[in-house]
Amino acid sequence: MISFLKRFTLLGVIALAACATTDTSSLKKSPEASFKEADELSAKGHYDDAIAQWKKVKESYRSPEVTAMAELKIADAYYAKEGWIEAAAAYEDFRKLHPKNDKAPYALYRMALSHYNQIEKIDTDQTPVKNAATSLEMFLRQYPQSEYVKDASDKLSLCRLKMAQYELYVGRFYYRTGKYISAVGRLEGILKKYADLPLKDETLYYLGASYLQSGEIAKGKDALSRLVKEFPAGAFTQKARKLLGSA
Repeated sequence: MISFLKRFTLLGVIALAACATTDTSSLKKSPEASFKEADELSAKGHYDDAIAQWKKVKESYRSPEVTAMAELKIADAYYAKEGWIEAAAAYEDFRKLHPKNDKAPYALYRMALSHYNQIEKIDTDQTPVKNAATSLEMFLRQYPQSEYVKDASDKLSLCRLKMAQYELYVGRFYYRTGKYISAVGRLEGILKKYADLPLKDETLYYLGASYLQSGEIAKGKDALSRLVKEFPAGAFTQKARKLLGSA
């Protein structure tokens, strides 16, 4: 099979020879020369200039393959300059416009990374974490044999941990501000969605404490007893025993 780049090179030569549906009268450079110039600009870190050059190529040549390559190059340039929002949007557009392209898996992977790279502290907007997790799950489901599977799996695990940490953060906040029913809802959700993550002992402690404070003594004791049984040497076990002793 002829590679994507080789197909593009052949197409550029044929398109210039035939001049089919493309007005090249005002364009002196071939597609190859235009791409080379844009690549050189990108290599020097002049990403905005490179993007402008690729956009000119995209607008000047009405070839699907030229357009696809230019669009992917634009997305890569946004990614290289750490314009994560623009990169994510560009990769998503590429996927929607060229779902059968052999670079579609790469575009989805890079889109996920663009969301992932926007993740900040636990007390900030969690939208990037959710978007990254959704994109990574989609990638792993659609392309299980990809070379990027391991990295995607690792990053998905980190996203899930961050989402669980955020839920615990909110649950602790509700507990400390006396909103015990709201705390229970968040903490129960963690045990259902993220039971495999290393937050279970702390979650059980605040869940038990929240139940006790809300008047549901039996449920509170159950959660705390579970904590003591499953984590006999855990960081929250002694505190759980004290609550059980006073319940």
